[in-house]
Amino acid sequence: MNANGKDLLRFPDWSSSTVVVSRRRYATVAIQSVAGQPQFHNILRDCCWCSSTVVVGRSEFVFDPIKWQRKQMNEDFLDLSKMFNAVKSLVRVPSVDPKYKIALLASKQDHCLVDLLHAWQDGKLPVQISSVISNHDRVGNTHVMRFLERHEIPYHYLSKSKEKNVEDEILGLVEDTDFLVLARYMQVLSGNFLKRYGKDVINIHHGLLPSFKGGNPSRQAAGVNLIGATTHFVTEELDGGPIIEQMVERVSHKDNLLSFIQKSENLEKQCLMKAIKSY
Repeated sequence: MNANGKDLLRFPDWSSSTVVVSRRRYATVAIQSVAGQPQFHNILRDCCWCSSTVVVGRSEFVFDPIKWQRKQMNEDFLDLSKMFNAVKSLVRVPSVDPKYKIALLASKQDHCLVDLLHAWQDGKLPVQISSVISNHDRVGNTHVMRFLERHEIPYHYLSKSKEKNVEDEILGLVEDTDFLVLARYMQVLSGNFLKRYGKDVINIHHGLLPSFKGGNPSRQAAGVNLIGATTHFVTEELDGGPIIEQMVERVSHKDNLLSFIQKSENLEKQCLMKAIKSY
């Protein structure tokens, strides 16, 4: 709705397959407009992160191509994004649109990586995995390496040294991807890398942001009743990017550090999976 109470868009009735609508980085003017328009809040009811200058939102709709054609949908949301001065507006129909091409970056811990690979194999992750990149040299006769070899997914081990720039190597491997997924990749990507890549990078953090930033959030969270996992966009600020998904689970005095970490890893897998599916 606009300030005069008139419809911005007249949404049709929906049925059949799901449409995922993502709108990122609204300018201040859009937020100021939102503040005075509760009707627009309904459109952004799934908004997951905001600050004084940015709103990151995602909504899901049921798509009926007879009542609302795919091409017309793009035009309608483009008009909406221009009206609210949005930096970016993205509409996706997973059952119709081409699959995103992604690269997975992982370090030694592979619970998130394995979960994503198995979901992809079972057809539950609608993406094309172009490669797996790691700073950990996995030996050939392991579950992950056998899986990748069987499905002809390249594995790139990039060791860190003074003689070479690992980020340059990564950029050379991912230039044709649509976005990157850090599946417990324990290396910090520089602001220069993010600018040169120019597309979204999604990270899973084993803690409930904005609390418990950085390393060892499980130890930081000692004494709490709830633990969590957070999927967020990567920015130059460590663990400070816009939040996509968050999940929590209750813990108690009966949990030790091992059970604490196991619960945390389960949350990480679920949270990262959901974020990628809804991208």
